[in-house]
Amino acid sequence: MRGRRGGCVCVCREAEPLAMWRLARGRPLTVAFARGRPLTAAAVSGGLGGWYEGVAQSTAVHWAEEGLVGLQAAAGLPWWAAIACGAALLRTAVTLPLAAHQGRLLAKLENLQPEIKKIAERLRYEVSVRGKQQRWSEKVARFHFKKNLRRIITELYIRDNCHPFKATLLVWVQVPVWVCVSLALRNCSVGARGSEVQEQFSAGGALWFTDLTAPDSTWILPVSLGLMNLLIVEMFASQKMEVSRFQKFATNFFRVVSVVMIPVAATVPSSMALYWLSSSFVGLSHNLLLRSPTFRRLCCIPRTKSDSDTPYRDILAALTTKYSFKK
Repeated sequence: MRGRRGGCVCVCREAEPLAMWRLARGRPLTVAFARGRPLTAAAVSGGLGGWYEGVAQSTAVHWAEEGLVGLQAAAGLPWWAAIACGAALLRTAVTLPLAAHQGRLLAKLENLQPEIKKIAERLRYEVSVRGKQQRWSEKVARFHFKKNLRRIITELYIRDNCHPFKATLLVWVQVPVWVCVSLALRNCSVGARGSEVQEQFSAGGALWFTDLTAPDSTWILPVSLGLMNLLIVEMFASQKMEVSRFQKFATNFFRVVSVVMIPVAATVPSSMALYWLSSSFVGLSHNLLLRSPTFRRLCCIPRTKSDSDTPYRDILAALTTKYSFKK
């Protein structure tokens, strides 16, 4: 909505019951503006969902819809199987190569740490000597040390082609793909794609979720999704390596997100919850695959100090130790 000077005015959903009550009593909900344009309840609802609908009707989401419909038609699979296979296909064809690339970068970064530590010790000594000659204060000496250390580390990143920002490429690709496919399934479930596809979704489920357009009332898919995501988070947290304060924060953040996704998945169509669960399951499988020493060699991932010849046994032992109730 636009105010007197064109500024935005927030309208919360708690106002909608009041609006409907006033309309029921024969009082149309209007707000006076300097331009004389009344605001109706329909306009309020449209403004709240306008940005969401804009994204849901974007070109990328329509491409995802076409891909899903094309995959189901070409494979001749029921919709629940087509959704699961689509998630596996996307994960394997798009995110697995990026995850292997991320693994190479992280391995190079880990192997750089001993060299960076030695350089930092030598630089600290040189700055200390120089500071005594120039009579620098402790603050000035610390400034020169950090400045030169950042420059040297950047040069090392360039030398080994392993800048940490490159490791975030997986996230920048995976998240938009996940969002687009999720919204494409939502459009198919609510009929935005067409009544024919919606009817196919309503009868395209299996087992306890026969209707893919309705939420999973048993909560089996949402709870399975939460447990799967928590397992992925704990698997990363069990790695034998030093953890920074930011990494601890990120781990706890994703734990919270995994739990929050359970009620969210219980309110969306089963098609979306099934896709999320399938994507997480394939992601967990790929993470386990990337722990294999043989597969890491095939992907040309350098060996690091934290690598193990028995990664799966180590993961099981770490999880058992962490969540064992034995004294």
